[in-house]
Amino acid sequence: MEVIYTGLRQTPEMIVQAALQEDVQVIGLSILSGAHMAIVPRVLELLRQNQMEDVAVIAGGIIPDEDGLKLKELGVAAVFPPGSSLEEIVSFIRSAVRPL
Repeated sequence: MEVIYTGLRQTPEMIVQAALQEDVQVIGLSILSGAHMAIVPRVLELLRQNQMEDVAVIAGGIIPDEDGLKLKELGVAAVFPPGSSLEEIVSFIRSAVRPL
């Protein structure tokens, strides 16, 4: 796997543009600010607008269970709460993404 880190405080537009340029299979969003219900739906919307529905979006951070369920209904592949192990996240990505 190759990981492309775009840094902190990226807008949804910046995230999707980087994903488009790098031809990614997964976007991982770590949100600790509580803005997950604004940022994640916008990323999903921009992915749809750019015909990138095949890109899996995963989210982690401080996301209440109720919001995590809503995000999954919107199309997020997985939500990883605090305490999720790196092994669990990597395992999910490996199972969700087909090798190139």
